Amino acid sequence: MKRVLMVASEATPFAKTGGLGDVMGALPPALARLDVPVSVVLPRYRGMSLEGAEPLGEPFRVRPGWMNFEVALWRQTVTGLLGETSVDYYFLDCPELYNRDGIYGDNLGAFGDNHIRYAALCHGAIELARRLGDVGIFHLHDWQSALVAAYLKLYYPSDPELSAARTIFTIHNLGYQGRFTRQALGDIGLPQEVFNPELVEFYGDVNLLKTGLVYSQAITTVSPTYAREIQTPEYGEGLDPLLRARSSVLSGILNGCDYSAWNPWMDAALAARYSASDLTGKAACKQELLRVFGLPREGAGADLPVIGIVSRFAWQKGFDLVGEIAPRLMAMPMRLVVLGSGEADVEEMFRAMADAYPEKVALRTGYDEKLAHQVEAGSDLFLMPSRYEPCGLNQMYSMRYGTLPIVRATGGLEDTVDDETGFKFWGFDAAQLANCIEFALGVYAGDRERWERMRRTAMHRDYSWDASAKQYVRLYESL
Repeated sequence: MKRVLMVASEATPFAKTGGLGDVMGALPPALARLDVPVSVVLPRYRGMSLEGAEPLGEPFRVRPGWMNFEVALWRQTVTGLLGETSVDYYFLDCPELYNRDGIYGDNLGAFGDNHIRYAALCHGAIELARRLGDVGIFHLHDWQSALVAAYLKLYYPSDPELSAARTIFTIHNLGYQGRFTRQALGDIGLPQEVFNPELVEFYGDVNLLKTGLVYSQAITTVSPTYAREIQTPEYGEGLDPLLRARSSVLSGILNGCDYSAWNPWMDAALAARYSASDLTGKAACKQELLRVFGLPREGAGADLPVIGIVSRFAWQKGFDLVGEIAPRLMAMPMRLVVLGSGEADVEEMFRAMADAYPEKVALRTGYDEKLAHQVEAGSDLFLMPSRYEPCGLNQMYSMRYGTLPIVRATGGLEDTVDDETGFKFWGFDAAQLANCIEFALGVYAGDRERWERMRRTAMHRDYSWDASAKQYVRLYESL
């Protein structure tokens, strides 16, 4: 197989804002273990060290539209723990575009030139492919990389290095589409004739995610259920007619879980390590979690179950349902620990709950990787009441840590959680959420045999990247 070149805006451990970063840090090594030659190209943002990286050739200029920028390429090879696999990560170094306080925006909002920043990434990726000379597949991730497919089709149809390459576009979240005004066409180098509803136009705007859907040979998304959901008006974000039209090349491949990073038996962030065969350490993790969040560890209620949340505070995540049931929830025998940041109204809701019920609710804002691991390990239950969830990773982390998820049955949550490993509700409805939480707490308090059986079953579920990577290999080979 020829090389697969993945183009993305983030990848752990270099840059991360959410699940895309996790995927781009875990999927490439999983493919390499299957002997797929795979590389990744992403921007070099502020704070990303080039220690261990080497320059690739001389700097060059990219011209996404009427402007041009000088960029340099750096390569860093990341090897597996045993040195058995390696993945080359390439960084597009252009301080004018990427050396900023934030990846997509700062405290004033999204950067106004994001369309130019990621058009430059796409041009840089094509230039990298020309230098490598052996790229057979461009695997594009979300709207930031979509212009690769358009540029290849519009400007390189007879290029001897690139004309045989195929493009796969993966939707990680259809809610983020990269919409810009019509004036952006000149900035990103697209001709005026593509601004029509059959191609890149979307309700008067340029839609870069739609561009990827139109110009790629194959489309994937990150769970089978989400692939079906996005073809409906309820979940299609206005693009469901196009997705239905392209359903023959659309598939859902479930994201995997990186168990080298999320494993309670090897997790250095935990107060005690444990496994499905020896769960004694989980009690120590719970005590440490209560200490860190400042919740009571002794006296009345000290042995109550803990419900954990680690999330972006976003409309998608459905936390407004928690606000609707707050009085009923606070009357339940449980405690709630919350780690996250994002929309101000969601943060304020959780802060108000913590202020009103300091013995039951604790909030930490921001993102803290170590604390996220501690929440997964120290909680008894993990709450994800999402409006929609393309895949979700935290429910997989939770199961491996013996923390039973409470989820709305949508997208990847529907595909990964069942009645042997967690608790589900179906309608996006506050009463259904409250009933589901009460049922879970009832199992915890009243049926310990079932509770322990569910915990061990959940910990044995395997959602590693190996199965998902094999599905991608079959897709690559089909192209």
